[in-house]
Amino acid sequence: MTSDRIIIAGAGHAGGSAAAMLRQLGWKTGITLAGEEPLPPYQRPPLSKAWLTGEADADSLALRPLGFYNDADIELRLGMSVTNIDPAEHKVTFGDGDQMHYAHLILATGSRARRIPLPGIELANVLELRTAADADKLKAVLGPGKKLAVVGGGYIGLEAAASARALGAKVTIIELMPRVLARVACEILSNFFQDFHRSQGVTIELGAGVQALEGANGTITGVHLADGRVIPCDAALIGVGGVPNEELARDAGIACDGGIVVDLDARTSDPAIFAIGDCTKRPLPLYNRTMRLESVPNALEQAKQAASAICGRPRPPPEVPWFWSDQYDLRLQIAGIPFDATEIVVRGDVAAGKFALFHLTAEGTVQAVEAVNASTEFMGGRRIIQRRKQLTAARIADPGVTMQELASA
Repeated sequence: MTSDRIIIAGAGHAGGSAAAMLRQLGWKTGITLAGEEPLPPYQRPPLSKAWLTGEADADSLALRPLGFYNDADIELRLGMSVTNIDPAEHKVTFGDGDQMHYAHLILATGSRARRIPLPGIELANVLELRTAADADKLKAVLGPGKKLAVVGGGYIGLEAAASARALGAKVTIIELMPRVLARVACEILSNFFQDFHRSQGVTIELGAGVQALEGANGTITGVHLADGRVIPCDAALIGVGGVPNEELARDAGIACDGGIVVDLDARTSDPAIFAIGDCTKRPLPLYNRTMRLESVPNALEQAKQAASAICGRPRPPPEVPWFWSDQYDLRLQIAGIPFDATEIVVRGDVAAGKFALFHLTAEGTVQAVEAVNASTEFMGGRRIIQRRKQLTAARIADPGVTMQELASA
């Protein structure tokens, strides 16, 4: 049996964007968008921020109004995941046993929170933060006087800590490394955020291993550290990174390597199957590398790549990877990735909380820019990185030289 239908497995930001992009680029026949959550595609970054603090609701999080999918003739299968792929027959099986043929399949299966094999990990109020349901559980245990332990000092943990403080909770961040954001940010940025969180009343335990989670009556009461101390808590958020959901692809014989391996069209080792978003290991042509990225911009870029390839449109030009994080009144925007950087140049005033860090190679090529409350530097930095422009440290640091001058061709 043949089909001209596109099936998208995963109804998150990547999957929802791919469905809309296919219609925008002229795909005329069937599109089925299937996701295991009961909600239509929604934005996930606000879950650790505006959703927790009550500044966002389900309507404001939705990527598009529910009526869009009906108007665009996109079949939504919510609360329903793809459980098996038969590449030879171009067929998938859904969780309810139903089967459907496809002309093209897009895997947008995302990633899941990494689980730590700790004693007590199954206690009530031991939480993660990946979905709206997760955020609702966390929100329910926060409030004045409540105690939250955050295991992991990455961006999700720091954002959740800031939101918890806004709700009046007492927060302790427990980080195994000697500084927060150790895996994803330079020391200057790490120290800035550590100092700021502490100024907001957050306790940060660095170099702290977790031995077990303690509880009473089935609910967590504390985090037992390797040095013997116990951090009392009403809830614990485990935020130690994500794992790509590649099992569906791997079981179908599709190449995986710490993510579903794709090319610049987001095409997998099977020419009829594409993969986009957090689940992929993708090329980064600006850096001549491949890696896995977890970000909304990455999901959108790969959605464009897959939709363009399927619809016979030109391949979109490679974009500079970028990321953001909102904590308190701080807006962190990051452009690029500091591969091979040998020097960090500060532009602006770190103490005033308005600055940008430029990461340069030995030749002066700007590889990445980390900007705090400095959107002009972020936007200019993206242009500089895209053009592979070389600059001197003195020129970057000079406040008399405008970003427009730095970013000009």
